[in-house]
Amino acid sequence: MTFSTPSGPLRALDQVSLAVKSGEFVSLLGPSGCGKSTLLRLVADILAPTEGRILVAGDSPEAARRERAFGFVFQDATLLAWRTALENVLLGMHLHSRLGLRQVLFSRQVFPTDEVARCREILEFTGLGSHADHLARNLPHGHQRVLGIAMALAARPRLLLLDEPVTGMNLEESGRVMALVETIRDRGTTILLVEHNMKAVMGTCERIVVLNFGQKLAEGTPADVSTNAQVIEAYLGAGAGRA
Repeated sequence: MTFSTPSGPLRALDQVSLAVKSGEFVSLLGPSGCGKSTLLRLVADILAPTEGRILVAGDSPEAARRERAFGFVFQDATLLAWRTALENVLLGMHLHSRLGLRQVLFSRQVFPTDEVARCREILEFTGLGSHADHLARNLPHGHQRVLGIAMALAARPRLLLLDEPVTGMNLEESGRVMALVETIRDRGTTILLVEHNMKAVMGTCERIVVLNFGQKLAEGTPADVSTNAQVIEAYLGAGAGRA
């Protein structure tokens, strides 16, 4: 994946090969700026590769998006701050709603009872049931991040793409979110999670792929990756493995 810059072409990803099986929980790790979010956006059809091929459920990302095969939780919260948590989840359900997107966004339309009930179930599942009628902008940071996950779940994705869902959280908060993500996987959703904090994903994901400078540095179980000398050096600097 190459971008043009004033000083010339910048290769964000180079010869990266990655396969995620149905029902698997894979974490994509690496230092900031190594290409993790770029890769996630390629899978989500937000960016197009300059070379190579991407398949989602055996088809192109564009076709997968049309088939509503995946949900995406961005690194920056993409919430309607002036609407309630419930209304945000209803927005996430718009692809399956009997109302059009414009009605969901710009009107105070009465939503079908079954759709409201389904969204309340999602909020309960994610631990936000008691906040359903609170404005998104008034929720604590951690709750806003979880609300983004709830919105993505409303689309009934087979693949859930998460871009640093625990950013800005303390250890206890991040632990709760990772436990939620693990439960989502246990219910049959495939997870591809981007993170730069290795501690946040240890003990939850099945496999870790580490990127560094746009290339795949290592791949394996959390135990294997955490003791890999190249990974330790990429995170902590040369000589860290001898400390």
